[in-house]
Amino acid sequence: MTSTMTKTLTTAKKGDTSARYRSTAGDVLFRLANYAVFALFALICAYPFYYLIINSISANDVSALGDVRLWPVGFHLSNYAQVFQLPGLPMATVVSIGRTVIGTVLTVLASAFLGFMFTQTRMWGRKFWYRFLIITMYFSAGLIPVFIIMKTLGLTNNFWVYVLPFVVQPFNVILAKTYVESMPRELQEAAEVDGANILQVFFKVYLPNMTPILATIAIFSAVTQWNSFQDTLIYITDQSLYTLQYLLYMFINQASSLAQAAQNAGGNIGQIAGLATEQTPTSIRMTVSVLVVLPIIFIYPLFQRFFVKGIMLGAVKG
Repeated sequence: MTSTMTKTLTTAKKGDTSARYRSTAGDVLFRLANYAVFALFALICAYPFYYLIINSISANDVSALGDVRLWPVGFHLSNYAQVFQLPGLPMATVVSIGRTVIGTVLTVLASAFLGFMFTQTRMWGRKFWYRFLIITMYFSAGLIPVFIIMKTLGLTNNFWVYVLPFVVQPFNVILAKTYVESMPRELQEAAEVDGANILQVFFKVYLPNMTPILATIAIFSAVTQWNSFQDTLIYITDQSLYTLQYLLYMFINQASSLAQAAQNAGGNIGQIAGLATEQTPTSIRMTVSVLVVLPIIFIYPLFQRFFVKGIMLGAVKG
């Protein structure tokens, strides 16, 4: 009797559950509309990158006329071989990679350490220094005073002008501080009972457990460093320190003359190439834009799994 009642109750519960989660026609329509809207949004976001790529590998005379829209026309890869022969491009690539890697590592470490220290009640003047840091998000000295400071410090025409001004970013420190506050305080107390000092607590206890927020800060920093070109425009006159983004800015403004330079640098290749492979201002712009954008497109998916978790935990206290 008891087993029969149990089976009956179990069956009833299953029936209630299936009824509760049974999809109606309205639910199905909502899901379809939802998928359609987000698919359209994704296509709108992806199409500009796709447009750059198909124009960079299409016949240059066709792309110059704006006739390449949905798929490549006259496929070839000579644009990339010729663009790499443009003056200054290899060195600019090295500079951009160097500033991105070094700047990102230093920014991540500084943000994590400051975020950790601002949670320590024993830190001298903790509230004052935290507020002093945050206020810089809203006020700055202005371009001319900052330029004078950089020149006085000897950072003009210096590689470190790309790195040092970006090391401490208030927004990143806020994210790191909030993330540390969400971690159990007992971790630090247990480490201190075992004799760990403040640096050991940070590097051996907290830092290994901050992966999501560190990955989030790394994405922000890497994208900022890679895309920045105004600091080159303001502080740099030495061509060996030009960044890839600044060269892209120059290439866009001087695409016609660079197209002729690329054809001349091609030597015999340029002489035997037809209109389909001869460089044009449009091909210069498209090809260099692809080279500049691709690294970020490939790097972002590596950190994406940490990004959502890190930004949520670093933005909500408790």
